[in-house]
Amino acid sequence: MEAKIVVLPGDGIGPEITGVAQKVLEAVAKKFGHSFSFEPQHIGGIAIDKTGTPLPEQTLSACKSANATLLGAVGGPKWDDPTAKVRPEQGLLAIRKGLGLYANIRPVRGYAELLDASPLKRELVEGVDLLCVRELTGGVYFGERQEPNGFADDSKAYDTMAYTGGEIRRIVELAYKIAAGRRKKVTSVDKANVLASSRLWRGVATEVGAKYSDIELEHQLVDSCAMRLVTNPGSFDVIVTENMFGDILSDEAAVLTGSLGMLPSASLGEGTMGLYEPIHGSAPDIAGLGIANPVGTVLSAAMLLRHSLDLEKEAVAVEAAVQKTLSDNVRGRDIGGDANTNAIEAALLAAL
Repeated sequence: MEAKIVVLPGDGIGPEITGVAQKVLEAVAKKFGHSFSFEPQHIGGIAIDKTGTPLPEQTLSACKSANATLLGAVGGPKWDDPTAKVRPEQGLLAIRKGLGLYANIRPVRGYAELLDASPLKRELVEGVDLLCVRELTGGVYFGERQEPNGFADDSKAYDTMAYTGGEIRRIVELAYKIAAGRRKKVTSVDKANVLASSRLWRGVATEVGAKYSDIELEHQLVDSCAMRLVTNPGSFDVIVTENMFGDILSDEAAVLTGSLGMLPSASLGEGTMGLYEPIHGSAPDIAGLGIANPVGTVLSAAMLLRHSLDLEKEAVAVEAAVQKTLSDNVRGRDIGGDANTNAIEAALLAAL
């Protein structure tokens, strides 16, 4: 097949890790007889420097015309003022909104070779295979807000967590469709004992669950879910929750495997166009040193092949290449190895 992929390297280690993922995709195209074209665009801090905005219209337009978008990371000390009116992270929120991407999918799987790198006991993480489905375009990140006007005792600021039944229904429906192909269990996470928006969430989730008699539904409060993730992570299959809760819980779940550098994500909407990125940040402290772990981005590229291009065999080949590099003990420093970015890239390409 022919496909156009927009690449958004972003900031920090973003250019290094997306560079490796692009080479892996090029190798996949050559091996399986496809034709992939790649178009670089700016997002985040570098986009602010070059255009004054974290998401230039040119970038968004290119993404809308592509089959998929591969993103590195955004942010860094240069743009790290939380009171600034223009910040790199705004580019992420804007591109998700602009592309209509309402669902973020983060798989968390414990590799046998990395169990000892986890901060949890080996017996807790062995066999863990869960998936977080996070709502992306609603909730407190997009609700009505008031910024602080100074920091006096009478200063006031607020953020509003608002959802509609339709927004909740579509994300919960997606979670059920995913669970149907897995272990048939959905954990819906809310704070229904306190928040009105969570009571709406729980009610809609219960309605959706009634249509899937073969899939188990459980409701879990977000604070107890956070505790359960570190005491019994193997009890989860598919977790579905709202935007802020999902942001926090999916990062917590990511640490189960030993490193954020290993984990991919996909942001999906109604069509096949998706945005694929590792869940870690821009790691400015190691940018340019050639030691960044590109595996999370490479596994994101595998998700791109699977979800946007419908190339399952090719996605499995990339995932198998990652597994082989781990088995051959080619590992980045973040997971207890000494391989640099180039060595990991070479091992992945050889495995393919």
